[in-house]
Amino acid sequence: MVFTRSESFKGGPGTPLAWRRYVALGDSFTEGLWDVPDGAPPVTAEAEPPGLVLRGWADLLAGHLADRLRGTEPAGELHYANLAVRGRLLDPILAHQVPAALRLRPDLVSLVGGGNDTLRMGADPDRLATRLERAVVALREAGADVLLATGMDSADSPLIRANRSRVAVLNSHVWSIARRHGAHVLDVWGMRSLRDWRMWHADRIHLTTEGHRRVAQGALVALGLAPDDDAWDDPLVPLPPLPRSARARADAEWLRQHAVPWATRRLRGHSSGDRRVPKRPELSPVP
Repeated sequence: MVFTRSESFKGGPGTPLAWRRYVALGDSFTEGLWDVPDGAPPVTAEAEPPGLVLRGWADLLAGHLADRLRGTEPAGELHYANLAVRGRLLDPILAHQVPAALRLRPDLVSLVGGGNDTLRMGADPDRLATRLERAVVALREAGADVLLATGMDSADSPLIRANRSRVAVLNSHVWSIARRHGAHVLDVWGMRSLRDWRMWHADRIHLTTEGHRRVAQGALVALGLAPDDDAWDDPLVPLPPLPRSARARADAEWLRQHAVPWATRRLRGHSSGDRRVPKRPELSPVP
């Protein structure tokens, strides 16, 4: 069995941590769409204020790790970078973000990608996994612990569950890669709380602020640390089911506002991340 550096540091707040340099890699999930800082109004792609820096689960995870380091004796400090950019496919993440991360000499890297690939009908999860494993090997050989994540189960979404089997195959590879190379896995597929649409933005692909908060707690658990909230994955109290007519109207609105613009960008060869740069490209202390 391969043991990672962090296995000697399991526990809750105040427990000594192994990590001082955390770099997050990925796409919109890790960039943080659509989680806004405390006090900021909700945003969408159509009304995203210039200069607003979205937050997201990786930023929250960095904050939790930093808080716990500050509570140790002697107090430690976490430096954090987030190189994720919305819209990125797995190949650009591996080709550009992984080498950039290695130059930062991290001791913890979260690498989450492939979700945008699986939305494409011709995606091959076996090929994606082969390329992902090479990156995990490179990061582990450089001395970094690696946090991977499974994709979300889309069984409850009639309009996007066509990619469910591709996500499931890639998830199986993620678990096997983690076992072979001593990585950690954030089990997004297994999170019961995320089966509630109140955890998801109107675009049905990105999380709400509460969804990101819960994923950050799941990341702590995946790293072998105690969550701050023992009820982090408890489902919300169910709402009454929507009448069929209301569901049909909601689906039609989603198609008009979100699905059609996304498909149009694809046909034109554009991405929501075109001309975007990472929001936190260099390691810096977590405030």
